[in-house]
Amino acid sequence: MYTAKGTLNRDAQIRQYSPLVKRLAHHMIAKLPASVEVDDLIQVGMIGLTEALARYEPSQGVQFETFASQRIRGAMIDELRGGDWMSRGSRKSQKEIEHAVHALENRLHRPPMESEIAAELDMSLSDYQGLLARVRGTQLVYLEDFSGPDGESNDYLDRHVAQEEADPSRILGDERMRAALVEAIKNLPEREQYIMSMYYEHDMNLKEIAAVLGVTESRICQLHSQSIARLRSRLREH
Repeated sequence: MYTAKGTLNRDAQIRQYSPLVKRLAHHMIAKLPASVEVDDLIQVGMIGLTEALARYEPSQGVQFETFASQRIRGAMIDELRGGDWMSRGSRKSQKEIEHAVHALENRLHRPPMESEIAAELDMSLSDYQGLLARVRGTQLVYLEDFSGPDGESNDYLDRHVAQEEADPSRILGDERMRAALVEAIKNLPEREQYIMSMYYEHDMNLKEIAAVLGVTESRICQLHSQSIARLRSRLREH
């Protein structure tokens, strides 16, 4: 990792950590519309990696991979924000699914089936599943959730992603929110529990999960979107 002059070999470090950039890009692309190219995320992520290498200080007491991952994700998210990757229509559809789930859970006192959610939305089952695939639901929180009383955005991404002191792991470390999330996941239908566990705990992508469960990748995408709607419905108060 050092040159003949005893200085850190930056090129060697970039080669060493480039698989991290690719892994983060492929994990993030599963949450995005088909119009977003994984190669674009990787390219931006490499810029984030270069910045992390330039800014990292071992004295901070943080492992480099943790520090770099935050910088890489931040660079990717900044790029996505600039391109407005999720349209207003997609966000509106996500919220409509969430509201339908919430209304059905209150009425039925159990997790609603897909066919019931489709009926609540006045859609056929195939149309509802197509909608799930299009919105590719991923967000447990929306930017709008962090708007101030005057309706203006508090620029959540700027405050919680791009800055070192706003490590997302600290936000998830909120015990009350974490406990509520764990309980909400336990109340998901069994197959959706498996999907969420494989995706978030084991860092598997949708293609890998599809292979394990013996279904298509698009089906996993649909079920993942539906799971997010269920979790948002349960976590509203938090």
